[in-house]
Amino acid sequence: MKTLINSIFLIITAIAFGQESELFINANAKYSEGKYKEAITDYRAILDNGQESVALYYNLGNGYYKLNEIGPSIYYYEKALKLDPSDEDVANNLKFAQRATVDQIEVLPEGIVKRTVKKITNTFGFDTWAWLSVFGVLVFVILFIVYYTAGNSVQKRLFFLTSWLSLIFGLIALGFAFKQYNLVNNSRYAILFAQEANIKSEPSLGSEIVFTLHEGTKVAVLEESRDWNKIRLADGKIGWIPKQDLKEL
Repeated sequence: MKTLINSIFLIITAIAFGQESELFINANAKYSEGKYKEAITDYRAILDNGQESVALYYNLGNGYYKLNEIGPSIYYYEKALKLDPSDEDVANNLKFAQRATVDQIEVLPEGIVKRTVKKITNTFGFDTWAWLSVFGVLVFVILFIVYYTAGNSVQKRLFFLTSWLSLIFGLIALGFAFKQYNLVNNSRYAILFAQEANIKSEPSLGSEIVFTLHEGTKVAVLEESRDWNKIRLADGKIGWIPKQDLKEL
């Protein structure tokens, strides 16, 4: 009976994946024909069914960009980069979309060490760094075993050195895996979907307007208060904005 249930589950799963694949192909065809709204509807239907991928988010971003809806376009490009930070096509299209925003926020300068570490960290996603770490440790174990069975001192020194280098590589990769994980899961970012939003000094409509933002701007979410979010821009400015104007990544 259990085997029968498992078989039925696998059949249903295969059918579901087949349907999603067909829907994705149809959406791509509509996109190619310039039917961007219809393509977006199909792409979002796949998302609503719990499926996600870099290609899906990338195509959604492209569709919204074609419709000149910059906020959703940037949002989905950012979602794609969260899955694969090293994807150059997504990164390039994101830059094009960001150039179309009204607000050109000047990023606070970073030190060369911090900038280099961030660049290396974003080379791979969390999963890839974790697998590289496992690979490094596995190579260490194999080489260390070979070191003990090596026939002469030259081979022993070679295997001993390379085994420890492999371990160091594995530990470094593990460090980058945790850093990437923390960047993705402990940092809250959002994209402004409202055409224009007045950023307040306090979480209330009657408070002072400190600056104004426009659709597509990316902000860091610092805290919440009822229907408000406290945000920070890349240039360090801080203020409060109604939650409804943002969509968190």
